[in-house]
Amino acid sequence: MRDVTTAQPPVDLDVQPTPLALLLLGREADPRSERGVECPGDLPEPSDPDLVARARAAKEKLGEKVFVLGHHYQRDEVIQFADVTGDSFKLARDAAARPEAEYIVFCGVHFMAESADILTSARQRVILPDLAAGCSMADMASAEQVAECWDVLTEAGVAEQVVPVSYMNSSADIKAFTGRHGGTICTSSNAKRALEWAFAQGEKVLFLPDQHLGRNTAVRDMGMSLDDCVVYNPHKPNGGLTTEQLRAAKMILWRGHCSVHGRFSLDSVNEVRERIPGVRVLVHPECKHEVVSAADEVGSTEYIIKALDAAPAGSKWAIGTELNLVRRLAKAHPDKEIVFLDRTVCFCSTMNRIDLPHLVWTLESLAEGKVVNRIEVDAETEFFAKAALERMLALP
Repeated sequence: MRDVTTAQPPVDLDVQPTPLALLLLGREADPRSERGVECPGDLPEPSDPDLVARARAAKEKLGEKVFVLGHHYQRDEVIQFADVTGDSFKLARDAAARPEAEYIVFCGVHFMAESADILTSARQRVILPDLAAGCSMADMASAEQVAECWDVLTEAGVAEQVVPVSYMNSSADIKAFTGRHGGTICTSSNAKRALEWAFAQGEKVLFLPDQHLGRNTAVRDMGMSLDDCVVYNPHKPNGGLTTEQLRAAKMILWRGHCSVHGRFSLDSVNEVRERIPGVRVLVHPECKHEVVSAADEVGSTEYIIKALDAAPAGSKWAIGTELNLVRRLAKAHPDKEIVFLDRTVCFCSTMNRIDLPHLVWTLESLAEGKVVNRIEVDAETEFFAKAALERMLALP
């Protein structure tokens, strides 16, 4: 038996954890971002080329029974199999316009597949190739948190004046909450119209879940001041706000953000202008207010694509949105200089969970008659969420 009394104490190697290790352990933060999204490396090389042939064979076997949707932020190896590409709402509408397709394979994230299920017919089945493909922004507002927020607004005596407006990048539960309370959904393209409609119905707006899109639309597009906006933090009592602040505010912004777009900073804009003389900075409205204010142009993913399509040869652009899309645009426009706004922002990690192996597994399973990873929204949630979506569709 080993004599434990004589065992030597462990040697102190004086090993200190690196900043990256601490960040991954959740014990450190990147002061330049709202969420740690630094990506010093690159994505691996495309998947096994044999998978390309397998995906083609399975898709051909399924024929018109399957309709594959590809969000702009997806990898090229997945996008090549998409029947249509676009932003989340465009893709959900495209799915609804294809009633003959029995299977809707949504290469995007969870809330997008939910929206497609809400807008398609009962006979159609919506599939998400990887159920772990979520959205950090959508996850920042849970049904329980939003219900508690509404209680806070009620206690402050302002709930009857508030109209909820929820970004498309939200869960079905949040869309349903919006529908129950007479609100509407918006996209990054029609947020101004949605807010104009909401202020015609009430005196205040509860904007969920992206504070930046709400603030940028209210201040930049509608002429409000930053003082008209307050941020509701669901992790603080009463959202961290006083009754007086809630009564004075016009825009009650949920404390949520996009992990990718929230990374861009004013330093990013200043650095690229110094590095590339004559560059035009074009950013998504999910970016922080100071970034949007310093940019030359601001717009949705569809706006960004159209702007670069129309840009003259030889023009220089720094784009503040997800890297897969920026790289694809740079390849599509070799006559223009198109760069990523920030050198250290990575791909959207949840979007990139949809890879070729997951897509092949999904298509081959469907070809064998096995439905996998179906996304279903319950009837009551669907009813109220659809009501909110239909209010958006009715906007002038």
